Amino acid sequence: MTLQELSVQYRAGAETLRQRVRLLEHQRLGETDAHSRRLLEERIRRLETIWRESRDLAVLCERYYDRGYHCNVRYTV
Repeated sequence: MTLQELSVQYRAGAETLRQRVRLLEHQRLGETDAHSRRLLEERIRRLETIWRESRDLAVLCERYYDRGYHCNVRYTV
């Protein structure tokens, strides 16, 4: 598998995570119980972290062979 193919997988995973976050945010807005709302907020925060990392890794894999690509501080090449 090439890095370009891997980037497509990371992007697909990131999109799935983003859709799930949107669904949970919609659920959170309708939630009346404070405890349940806090649990949803924590779950959303964790999924958003994974979503951002997947998105960043997709860009890193896409641009890995581009000359002069040093834009990602978190993941050094």
